[in-house]
Amino acid sequence: MNSTRPASPNPDADPFKGYAVRDPEAFARNVAHMLEHLGKAASAWVEPRERGVVRDGPISYGDVVSTLSEVGDYWLSDPQRAFQAQAKLMAGFMGVWANSLARASGQPVAPPAKPDKRFADEDWHRHPLFAFLREGYGVLNDWSSALVRDADALDPHTKHKAAFYTRVILNALSPANFIATNPELYRETMAENGENLVRGMRMFAEDMARGEGFLKLRQSCEETFRVGENVATTPGKVVAENELCQIIQYAPLTETVAKRPILISPPWINRFYILDLNAEKSLIRWMVEQGHTVFVISWVNPDARHADKDWGDYIEEGLVFGLDTVKASTGEEDVNAIGYCVGGTLLSAALAYLKARGDERIRSATLLTTQIDFRHSGDLKVFVDEQQLAELEKIMERGYLEGTRMATTFNLLRSGELIWPYVVSNYLKGKEPAPFDLLFWNADATRMAKTNHLFYLRACYFENRLARGEMEITGVPLDLSTVTIPVYNLATREDHIAPAISVYEGSLALGGPTTYVVTASGHIAGVVNPPAKQKYRFWTGAAPARDVTYEDWWKTAEETPGSWWPHWQAWISALGGSEQVPAREPGGGTLAPIEDAPGRYVRG
Repeated sequence: MNSTRPASPNPDADPFKGYAVRDPEAFARNVAHMLEHLGKAASAWVEPRERGVVRDGPISYGDVVSTLSEVGDYWLSDPQRAFQAQAKLMAGFMGVWANSLARASGQPVAPPAKPDKRFADEDWHRHPLFAFLREGYGVLNDWSSALVRDADALDPHTKHKAAFYTRVILNALSPANFIATNPELYRETMAENGENLVRGMRMFAEDMARGEGFLKLRQSCEETFRVGENVATTPGKVVAENELCQIIQYAPLTETVAKRPILISPPWINRFYILDLNAEKSLIRWMVEQGHTVFVISWVNPDARHADKDWGDYIEEGLVFGLDTVKASTGEEDVNAIGYCVGGTLLSAALAYLKARGDERIRSATLLTTQIDFRHSGDLKVFVDEQQLAELEKIMERGYLEGTRMATTFNLLRSGELIWPYVVSNYLKGKEPAPFDLLFWNADATRMAKTNHLFYLRACYFENRLARGEMEITGVPLDLSTVTIPVYNLATREDHIAPAISVYEGSLALGGPTTYVVTASGHIAGVVNPPAKQKYRFWTGAAPARDVTYEDWWKTAEETPGSWWPHWQAWISALGGSEQVPAREPGGGTLAPIEDAPGRYVRG
């Protein structure tokens, strides 16, 4: 049953009620104020471009045109194909016209086969104009997507880019995104005499100024959250630091702790506190409550000083520095390491790098939504080819990539969920977003050091060197098949950044026993899923094998309701982690704490 379809309206209701200006003078005054704020936004966009400090992006418009032109060339190069495509489009619009006539004569019209929450307002189905716009958009959406899908002559990368660009464009062109074509927005604007637009354009100008030439889209009420006050609050101390990172050791919450400490390598894209959002959602705090001594690497937000830092530096000054700090604080050589997203990719490379050097302090690895094999790496691969890498290198002439640009790239991956609903609510309805800690973290973007970022994109996404055994770090060849320690490899079923199939295939590059687990939800919510919430579920099965595809693994996987965290705890405890020692205070009496967690690097 379609629960999102609104109840059938009164057929005698006036379809034009609520669409007239109530107070022309107030409306005109508010339009003038709206244009004033819109002018400020335009100035904030133009000014840094006039100074030459901002280049457009993250999408290359030239690449969009050339990619979609290849789709057009495919269809137009054959008159019969072109005729078939035009006939399908015309047939679709004839159906829309037939529905419009039926609706005008009072006949029932079948509801959409797939409900779309953008079109939940009853006037999308009742009002003749808005119903026509909704159905016409659906026809155009389906037709355009099919053009890309059926363009068989395109190479896979071009086809992937064309599908992504088409989806982004279609999301932007939805009639739900414009006042004149969205009945709810139209009525609200008339009811408020345009005051909603004044509030919205004020926020729009503020967000453009905050983004220094890019729109820093507000997805949460940022004033609600303070790092170290109501997010990232697990007690601990910064016990070591260098120019690339701080090492945080968390205070114990149990009388005894596991003998083997944990070192976490988080991504340097965004901040580490996604693993420590608050007391209820914090994976770090939960691990401490289970009796683990937890250390985390807090990466610096890089600037021009870090332009030449590469993966060798991130391994030596990050992971190796962290291992040395663990030893200095606890006296323990053996460590259980955890890597999240790109922090997990770095950890994977470090495992082979350290193995080649004879350093075997890491005794187990947990990889959270981590890619090793990038053949199925999702839509981020759209942004990686020779032309776009060359453009990106020019953009990073100051030695880093702006965090706002990176945040926009990630939002574009799910523009229908992470961009346009907020554009409509914030800037057209004039509503401040509700406080949401996860989206506050998502907006707390970090810069990318030039050398490090380019190496990551080229070596991993473009050339897939790590999985192929062709990556070198400071002259050391990396062979993941030499990594024989136990690995817990977690994927999320709806991940748009590290797809579950990509994580599965990455497992095959490792030489040791791998426990592959898939959890429900996406890249963030699937990982940050505390047991007390009793949300989602996860799947376990046999160890990944080269003669078993991900699809075959999935067919026999066993489903378990709830969080994957207790399953991981049972796994880590079975690896000799059950031996207990007295609880350790940060620094262990040998390292003088520098400052309270979460430290100043995470605020920079």
